[in-house]
Amino acid sequence: MFHVERKGDDRLDITFAGKLDSEAMRAALDDLIERSEGIEHGRMLYRVEDFHLPTLGAIGIEMSRLPGLFRFIGRFDRAAVIAGQDWIRRASELEGWLIPGLTIKAFGPDEEEQAEAWLQEAP
Repeated sequence: MFHVERKGDDRLDITFAGKLDSEAMRAALDDLIERSEGIEHGRMLYRVEDFHLPTLGAIGIEMSRLPGLFRFIGRFDRAAVIAGQDWIRRASELEGWLIPGLTIKAFGPDEEEQAEAWLQEAP
């Protein structure tokens, strides 16, 4: 499952659970890009409820859409990742170091209030 909800002019909430195949990845990326249209200096709240590696086909779809994904990421300044698995939290923050202009901070499942507060802070 991959669910995207637009929350105002500068916010997306994303919930991910399970495994993505190529069809689900295509739909997820289309949804992300469409719902992020018009966002500038945005913020994301990304909940990872149950993570499984995507299929090879899904990774291929993602790679084929890299230019659009870079434009998508460029619309955001901050992303809070809520995940139960420690390695996902660490990987998310590492990803933030690798993407210029985007700060990513990870939180545990019991820290949603702190994640919300952090997203509201001025950069």
